[in-house]
Amino acid sequence: MRLFAALDPPPDVLDTLRGAVDRGRRHEPGLRWSRPRDWHLTLVFLGEVGEDRLPALTDALGDEARAHQPLSLSVRGWGTFPPGGGRSSVLWAGLGGDTEALGALADGLRAAAAGAGLPVEHRPYVPHVTVARSRPARDLADIVRALGPLRSRGWRAHEVHLVESRVGKEDRYRTVRTWALGWEADPAPSPERSTS
Repeated sequence: MRLFAALDPPPDVLDTLRGAVDRGRRHEPGLRWSRPRDWHLTLVFLGEVGEDRLPALTDALGDEARAHQPLSLSVRGWGTFPPGGGRSSVLWAGLGGDTEALGALADGLRAAAAGAGLPVEHRPYVPHVTVARSRPARDLADIVRALGPLRSRGWRAHEVHLVESRVGKEDRYRTVRTWALGWEADPAPSPERSTS
């Protein structure tokens, strides 16, 4: 299973983002725009995980999620990877609010996954929602200007989701497990649900 841990912005925040992205689509239809139903805030990418590693991984991630309190977040501003102008391949919406606590959550989940024996990347965490990709990379400064300012209402993130990425499927992302942030009891596994 190809897995990652993520937060899901609520529907009205995604609607705000969708409205802004629709302006961008009209300005630059040549980008490969992500589907709104696929938008999420990745906390840690885990890659391929064998079934034999899932119990230890889910225990470790669940313990870590419960060690963090719910977060106040908003979608705010635009950015690119790589940053700093020039040629970029990813256009994203940024996050505002409890970003320091969000970074601590991402770092904690990364450490928990490593402790469960998974190789994880160790690079600075940049909270974002990917909205478009460019192949080949190009200067995205004009599209960022055309998108204009972005600021959603704030929301409280209460749950971390373990998500399976199923490339080539219509419902590309499927939630495997969900943990409540700051919850002390051990929750039962969440029923499988599609994030579409």
